Amino acid sequence: MSAERPPRKSGNRLAPHKSYAAKSNDPQRRPERRNASGNLIAPEGQKNFSNAKALPQHALHLERLLPELLSFEQPSDRVVSRYFRAEPQLGNRDRALIAESAFAILRRKNEFSQFASSGEGSQARRLALLGLLSALSEGGLGSANRAESAIADLAHVLKPGEYEWLQRFATVDPSALNSLVRNNLPEWLWDAFGKYPGEETREELAKSLMHPALLDLRANTMKTNREELLVQMNALGGRYQAIPTPYAPDGVRIMGKPALQNTAGFKAGMFEVQDEGSQLLAYLLAPKRGEMVVDFCAGAGGKTLAIGALMRSTGRLYAFDTSERRLANLKPRQARSGLSNVHPVWIDSENDAKIKRLAGKIDRVLVDAPCSGMGTLRRNPDLKWRQTPTGVLELNQKQMNILASAARLLKPGGRLVYATCSLLPQENQAIAEDFLAKHPQFEVVPAAQALKPLFPNDKLPLGCSPDNPWWQLWPHIHGTDGFFGAVFQKKAAAPAPNSEKAIEKEAQVKTKKAVKELK
Repeated sequence: MSAERPPRKSGNRLAPHKSYAAKSNDPQRRPERRNASGNLIAPEGQKNFSNAKALPQHALHLERLLPELLSFEQPSDRVVSRYFRAEPQLGNRDRALIAESAFAILRRKNEFSQFASSGEGSQARRLALLGLLSALSEGGLGSANRAESAIADLAHVLKPGEYEWLQRFATVDPSALNSLVRNNLPEWLWDAFGKYPGEETREELAKSLMHPALLDLRANTMKTNREELLVQMNALGGRYQAIPTPYAPDGVRIMGKPALQNTAGFKAGMFEVQDEGSQLLAYLLAPKRGEMVVDFCAGAGGKTLAIGALMRSTGRLYAFDTSERRLANLKPRQARSGLSNVHPVWIDSENDAKIKRLAGKIDRVLVDAPCSGMGTLRRNPDLKWRQTPTGVLELNQKQMNILASAARLLKPGGRLVYATCSLLPQENQAIAEDFLAKHPQFEVVPAAQALKPLFPNDKLPLGCSPDNPWWQLWPHIHGTDGFFGAVFQKKAAAPAPNSEKAIEKEAQVKTKKAVKELK
């Protein structure tokens, strides 16, 4: 550490000399190395940083990562993943701290950028330090969830003057900042939240979007149950604690950031990482055993696997998507899950001929439509800087086209669920109302009715409203990602006299033929 730091002040937990270094008498230990800034770099295997929460190289990696991250040319998770592939020497904890710090900078870009306009060193370093401060406090990767502890955890990283600079940041009064700065939103989105949910609650919503999302798991009920998964997760020890999610019946919430992909439970398919709101979406669809179901925009298959578990691996569950890469990612997850009723199907567009072959034969269809993702800003904070009002308008046309195409699959009496992870009404209510106006053969099913079996004792099920039939989850109210859902049912056509059996037999023949063609 730098010899220029002031002497120790008794009783001050933030004293700048504070060190986690443990002395070693090992004559083979490599000599100390310092970077151009004078900070100590720990050689691989050196033990004197074994208890440190942050190291100089964490800040250096962030400085290298930030230029591409802040160009917003590609999704942030893709940029971070590519960087980690190029730095294979980084361990799991290094990656967790660097990634959480990077996402913290994106969540609070306006606020951090304004404060980082002053101070010592490059702006990239100042942003990196603010990101580390957030990850070590709010991100749950430090000694405690406090700024004071996070500053102490940065003892090996900070240079003279940077302690005081971070302490000043920790004492800034947010109410003194411009609304766009303290809420870290682009102007168009801040204005949109003023209309919906409205002036009174938009600041509360904006604040919730600045905090990292908690880690939720869904117990795979084909192999275990929530109680067994809780015991398994709590056995990890350390600072990790597992508790039941408040609403989803199979959900487990983890306090901390364990490396779950290395656990025996993950490899055995005992659970999937899935936000509680996403888990609840499967209950809007309410699939039954033995039915034919389509997940129309399956992606990597998180909701597909949840639906398959509710079906107890019976019937047929088609996972449609236009991305072969995403469907390829579903296959190992499906193999771990133990589900045998999931059938991934690549389609070239919403007008693919495969859809026509199944028209009128499907019991239930979920359309988790491509959207702006404004409900997932806690996890994907770059979206608020990359998305534009023009981009949302382009998505609206795609959403209407996909929903109309998916509706063709339903048999009379079948259920169609339109969903997004957006908070914007033009992607949600407006699309649902437009669909009803153009498709008189469908009627709306109130979300409260669809979710009543899951919440039998609640006067109004979670996310439902007495004022409209839609389903809406809010990060600041429910602690989940933001989700919207609309439930429709295809009206049953009145059959001609004495023709019911003939119609049923014809439908069975067509269904068997379509199944063979899709194999």
